[in-house]
Amino acid sequence: MPNLHPTAEETALIAPDVTLDMSDGARIPLRIYPASQPLRAVILALHGFGDSRDAWEFFAPPLSAAGIEIVAPDQRGFGATQDAGGWSSTARMVQDTREELAWLRRRYPDVPLYVMGESMGGAVALLLATNPPPELSGTILLAPAIMKIGEPWQTVLDGLDTVAPHWKLDGSAVPGERVASDNIHALRRMYFDPLTQHSSTIHPLSGLTHLMAAAFVAAPRVRTPMLMVFGGRDQFVLPPYTARFLKRLPASVRLDEFPTAHHLISRDKRITAQDVASWILTPDQALPSGGDIAAVLWKATAQP
Repeated sequence: MPNLHPTAEETALIAPDVTLDMSDGARIPLRIYPASQPLRAVILALHGFGDSRDAWEFFAPPLSAAGIEIVAPDQRGFGATQDAGGWSSTARMVQDTREELAWLRRRYPDVPLYVMGESMGGAVALLLATNPPPELSGTILLAPAIMKIGEPWQTVLDGLDTVAPHWKLDGSAVPGERVASDNIHALRRMYFDPLTQHSSTIHPLSGLTHLMAAAFVAAPRVRTPMLMVFGGRDQFVLPPYTARFLKRLPASVRLDEFPTAHHLISRDKRITAQDVASWILTPDQALPSGGDIAAVLWKATAQP
């Protein structure tokens, strides 16, 4: 029987470095992962569903060493936001990101700014990229949750949202086992982190599906440079969904596939941050991992 007793480090509640006041009065906590070398770029990093500003603890160090700072908000409805456990709207989440970028431009007036989103955060990042503010230099997607779940499932979920929006789900009824990452240390930290949500109600899940679908529809309208990173062992966004999404992206989007990576790319043992740093700092060079070539092979054999 494994020892599940958490350490103080695993259960640590790390206070936000900054709390932003949004245009509608909401307050958004931010965690800053500072660059350890002279600053060359700043990334606004958007976490996935149920996650928090702590999502980047394992991903940030290689970027920090390259002079890239990560600024990570708790997205509205998650982490330590006032409405944690609830759901706002797709439009509000995109607007929050726009306002956070405007704040970053004031804080870092001469530094290139990027938005990076993982899973749910990737859907928000893509939607912003279809109508980007002038200060946005590029967009990075990590295993983005961008898809249409299809019928009859969408109608069923929307019906449940109407009649039982507060029905609680904890994932125990989902058949089979899914591996989110191969990094047990990162998974333990995520599990014991007091900011992590371990269950949801119907309403946020319904909101998530509409966010994912909106990003899927909007994908051809991306207007920023973009790096799309995905894993060959993603058991949450399955290959057919990824293949359908890739077909909708502009040809200019850079694809980066890690054959052994899981859904939580930011936490896997095979750190992908070096590819992100390379794409930002030396965009004309091949990615260090060889993910350019792997993506071409994956796309050629994937069945949508």
